[in-house]
Amino acid sequence: MLEELHRIFLGDQDLGFAWEVFFRTVIIYFYTLALMRWLGGRTVAQLSIVEFLLVIAIGSAVGDSLFYPDVPLLPAMFAIFLVAGFNKLVDEAILSSDLLTRLFEGRPRIVVTEGRVHGDRLRRQGIGMNELYLKLRERGVTDLSEVKFAILEANGSLSVLRRGQEGAAGLYHPPAVPQRELARMGKP
Repeated sequence: MLEELHRIFLGDQDLGFAWEVFFRTVIIYFYTLALMRWLGGRTVAQLSIVEFLLVIAIGSAVGDSLFYPDVPLLPAMFAIFLVAGFNKLVDEAILSSDLLTRLFEGRPRIVVTEGRVHGDRLRRQGIGMNELYLKLRERGVTDLSEVKFAILEANGSLSVLRRGQEGAAGLYHPPAVPQRELARMGKP
């Protein structure tokens, strides 16, 4: 019975294997985070890159420990704990620094200004014109001339500010336009 419990919780490993799990988890977590960041917000749709990575990493560690008898529970539990801990640290870093927010999650990009599409910005974000038009239609836009600003958010969604909505009362709040983007276009 004791041998069976040892096999379930530790497998053929001793407790020193925890250092290897720690080392592997650090490398894979941050490697995957960098890869997700490189792929961009389009890949993860409505989740932030950090949230997407959390779902993948925990799902994999949980799934492997449930189905494979050669994956001991304690190292899997340790890896899950480490991933959750890294996620908490990254969340705190994002909350504390705009620079780290841009590094981990990216930043919004203005892709339409005054009805004019910025094709170069779309290409850099991995978005084609057809996908932009789809996103605009989903937001109820029927004519590009209606659009004052369209902003591709870091999570891949599109925020649209139409002409005449800038001062409109009600529930609509225009998306925050990054000041640096406005300055590039000659706006105050």
